[in-house]
Amino acid sequence: MVTKSGAGESNTLIVLIGGPERHICDCNACYISAVNPASVSWRIVLVKIAAEPTRHRVAVWRELRKVGALSIGQGSWAIPHVPVFNAGIDRATELVERADGEIVFLTATGASEQDASRFAAMFTAAREQEWAEFLADCTKYETELDKEIRIEKFTLAELEEEEQSLDRLRRWHRDLRTRDVFGASNAASASAALQHCAERFEDYSERVINTLHSHSGHDNGHRQ
Repeated sequence: MVTKSGAGESNTLIVLIGGPERHICDCNACYISAVNPASVSWRIVLVKIAAEPTRHRVAVWRELRKVGALSIGQGSWAIPHVPVFNAGIDRATELVERADGEIVFLTATGASEQDASRFAAMFTAAREQEWAEFLADCTKYETELDKEIRIEKFTLAELEEEEQSLDRLRRWHRDLRTRDVFGASNAASASAALQHCAERFEDYSERVINTLHSHSGHDNGHRQ
């Protein structure tokens, strides 16, 4: 589909993948097989927003990227049309309407099974990049724990900070899992990395508690 832009206007095409629902949760045991690309349908969404002020277009762009929408061309996006994305799409719709823009929904299917698979691969490639970033942050988290153990920084303040960092990784992991409709190749490695981070945190937590319960830990607390 081709969109045209007139003076003072910006047209955006958003493509949404529709298909069977997929169970999502944080536990590895409940991880369900990815959706088969050949079984999905497509919902096309056309959005028209004035070019000025630019903050409206930027707000819509940020919201779509936040929920994992895939840019497939200038002003063109795609996102799986499953329940987990509904809230994000609703927010994007509200932003369009708040900007006095227009939004039109159309329904379509791939010309062939191969077309559906190719587009799913494009979407999954974006998810794999996100998982790679997540894995890098897991490595940074473990490196930070290694440093605190090496310098014997066993304080409640540091423990709380590391717990907050782990919680951030857990929330990020949950968000990535919900977006990974077709199953990225490095998703399992990311889940394993998060589990290892959690185990490392438990080890660090035990070290902190043991130190705080010891006489030397009490003396160190006064020096700090």
